[in-house]
Amino acid sequence: MSRLQQTIRGALLMDFWSAFALGMRYFFQKKATVNYPFEKGPLSPRFRGQHALRRYANGEERCIACKLCEAICPALAITIEAEPRADGSRRTTRYDIDMTKCIYCGYCQEACPVDAIVEGPNFEFATETREELFYDKAKLLENGDRWEREIARNLELDAPYR
Repeated sequence: MSRLQQTIRGALLMDFWSAFALGMRYFFQKKATVNYPFEKGPLSPRFRGQHALRRYANGEERCIACKLCEAICPALAITIEAEPRADGSRRTTRYDIDMTKCIYCGYCQEACPVDAIVEGPNFEFATETREELFYDKAKLLENGDRWEREIARNLELDAPYR
């Protein structure tokens, strides 16, 4: 074996052992990956997920039909129809969001004066058909009821920055 071949072989062995040592060092450390379906990483209080309509503590829906969310939506994904009630206030009769158009900008949530429409913490809402992504008022209120505790906590944590 020539001197050059011995030098190359020695360098390769040294590279192998240094790489092996590096691999063993990381092998015994805590894993950086998350076992997703069973473990979930932390979410920011400002995370924008599935839309929801909220209610007051007495069960009345918050939306006052001001239509600011519909006006500010850059994707034109929100459709609202409203009518006056017997007590003189206005409430929505139709509140639809086309989630296939939504770009999750959060403008609807920022524009709402009563925090009625929010983007909640749910990011797992895959569907099998396109029609399931057309949310009506009942679906949005159901989302709000399901996620109210987390939504209220996130709004409270984000309040100092609003």
